[in-house]
Amino acid sequence: MKTRERKQEDLNALTEQLGNSKSAMVISFNKVTVNKDQELREQLRGVGANYKVVKNTIARLAVKGTPYETADEHFKGVSAIAWTDSDPVILSKTISKFVKANGETFTFKVGVVDGRVVNLSQVEAIASLPSKEELISKLLFVINAQAQRIVTVINAVPRNLAIVIKQIGDAKPATAEQPAEAKAEQQPTAEANAATEEVAVATQADEQVSAPEEPTAETATEQSAEETAAAPEASQEEPAAE
Repeated sequence: MKTRERKQEDLNALTEQLGNSKSAMVISFNKVTVNKDQELREQLRGVGANYKVVKNTIARLAVKGTPYETADEHFKGVSAIAWTDSDPVILSKTISKFVKANGETFTFKVGVVDGRVVNLSQVEAIASLPSKEELISKLLFVINAQAQRIVTVINAVPRNLAIVIKQIGDAKPATAEQPAEAKAEQQPTAEANAATEEVAVATQADEQVSAPEEPTAETATEQSAEETAAAPEASQEEPAAE
């Protein structure tokens, strides 16, 4: 039998532990085996929760003045408390799953999450939520995905700029060479046209020098008059010769 001092130590320890916790579940059990009790303890320990079978009088005193005081009326019969100072979702998942799988032995009484009293259906609803670790993992994934997109966009700017600069650099020599080539093609054509014009002028001058003058109308009349005057002289000279 526990002494008064030992009971006071248990009360102080439970009060301190519950005072530092964020959520707690009160369950009952009937004809529980050692193996089932050990199985529940191991599962709760695996998620960072504590578990203890308590006397109802000590439990009522321990929750007085705490957020769990509203649950003191459920400390009747056989009572055990599971509590955690970390993620209440993990505790809700573990308790609801174990009670559902071992309903013939364990019974859910009441739960307190962030100072609010919850029943079994509410605990199951809380258990369906993502855990703190899952939420952090999803948040990190979203942040990381956004960061990767930002890095991709930032890296794409200088890369695209370099491509544009390269294209401009490749296009500039072609543009500079184009007038030179056109000029080179046009210069021989101009020289050829000038030479052709000189040849044409020289040919025209030669033709004018070598070609005989065509008699005009006045020249033809003078020649006809001279021939007519010379004709009688020729006829008069011929008898003298005889």
